[in-house]
Amino acid sequence: MFKVTEKPREALEKPSRENIEYIIEWIKKKVNVVNTAAINPTSFDTDHYEDLLDLYDIMRKKNQFTMSELDSILTELGKMRKR
Repeated sequence: MFKVTEKPREALEKPSRENIEYIIEWIKKKVNVVNTAAINPTSFDTDHYEDLLDLYDIMRKKNQFTMSELDSILTELGKMRKR
């Protein structure tokens, strides 16, 4: 089962590079991404911070994801990446 020391939700309110890195690393661990280089925190900026935070909040509520949900999560992350 997935376990990680989580930051208090309040600590993530402010968009910052540190918070983006935390959220992306948390998501990678939560979905057990094999190719972790494919989702690099430096590929995300604060323009999509609220979307990242929303995805993080949604994912915190579930312990497991279907293949369809995982696909949707990765698709959304792809849309948020810097171009």
